[in-house]
Amino acid sequence: MEWKNILRGFVIGVADLIPGVSGGTIAVILGIYDRLIEAISGFFSKEWKRHALFLVPLGIGMVVTILSLSRVIDFLLENYYAPTQFFFLGLIIGVVPMLFRELHTRAGFRPSYWVAILIGTVLVASMAFIRPAESEVITSLSASTSALLFFSGWLASMAMLLPGISGSFILLLIGVYPTAIKALSDLNIPLILLIGAGVGVGFIVSSKIIRYLLGNKPGITFAVIIGLVLGSLAVVFPGLPENGVQWILSLVTFAAGWIIVHLLNRVSA
Repeated sequence: MEWKNILRGFVIGVADLIPGVSGGTIAVILGIYDRLIEAISGFFSKEWKRHALFLVPLGIGMVVTILSLSRVIDFLLENYYAPTQFFFLGLIIGVVPMLFRELHTRAGFRPSYWVAILIGTVLVASMAFIRPAESEVITSLSASTSALLFFSGWLASMAMLLPGISGSFILLLIGVYPTAIKALSDLNIPLILLIGAGVGVGFIVSSKIIRYLLGNKPGITFAVIIGLVLGSLAVVFPGLPENGVQWILSLVTFAAGWIIVHLLNRVSA
């Protein structure tokens, strides 16, 4: 059992709670993106035990974080929104040079990759201009709300595996994010299980697609991933801090995010 994955799951779980921040991006930063995709895709294969040793502690960390920190994240976003977002900006900007080096290692670099990077960047950056849907919080289940929550979890999980695209932001666009956060805060088990079932199905389907692309078209696929990460800067950027205290806090958290990426890179090197 890779118990250090509990800590990795903790970090990914924090990211997945914040709209605009992608758990897939954090997996790239942690250096486990390829293994994560392989493990999820191969979980129902003959090598399921090996993949389970990787995924179970990761899942434990994510679940514990999501259940225990949903209120903390709400507090930080409400009271320290800019510094919180600048922390993730530091993480993302810190990892971009590493991603370009990884692309060179995987497939060299061709001029056509710039087109793929641009497409990925525009795709995600355009989400910054989409207004999230507004809807009432769902507290009880019917046939229609059950279907909505299941397929919302499915779409969100597909987004979670793509660097740069936030599963939480997808829930915001659909109008289900407030329902998901309230269900976690109130431990509404039926709603949590329904959304979780959608997440599980989405993980399995999308991981197989991503694994195929990384195995057969590594250069162009990784170029798109770089674009997705770059585009997430527009989604995460909260605007300029409002006052001197916010400026100081935002600069400190930005620097902390950048430093953490480089420390993680040294540890995994």
